Amino acid sequence: MSLADKQCEPCRGGVPPMDRAAAEAKLAEVPGWVLSDDGTKLTRSFKFDNFAEALDFVRWVGRAAEDANHHPEISFGWGHAKVVFYTHKIGGLHENDFILAARVSRLYDDEE
Repeated sequence: MSLADKQCEPCRGGVPPMDRAAAEAKLAEVPGWVLSDDGTKLTRSFKFDNFAEALDFVRWVGRAAEDANHHPEISFGWGHAKVVFYTHKIGGLHENDFILAARVSRLYDDEE
């Protein structure tokens, strides 16, 4: 099963975040995403032809995040968007972050 097809687990506090080695191993499954220097966040920037395309993309990401009850940091403007995943409750990365990153990549890559 591809990462994008997996279901997110409900997040509980008290679970340790993924260590850097595990995060780096998962990174291979989400091309284009970058691990933060401290290994606690997953980031990708996206390019679009105009503001409307960036807005549509951000709306889709927002709906997918709400459906999964797992919410990224999103910023955007004319022709660009940036998405940052990390699990707030545990202060780092969880497999859920990679699942949603894979879904976001699938949408973006399918639209290109």
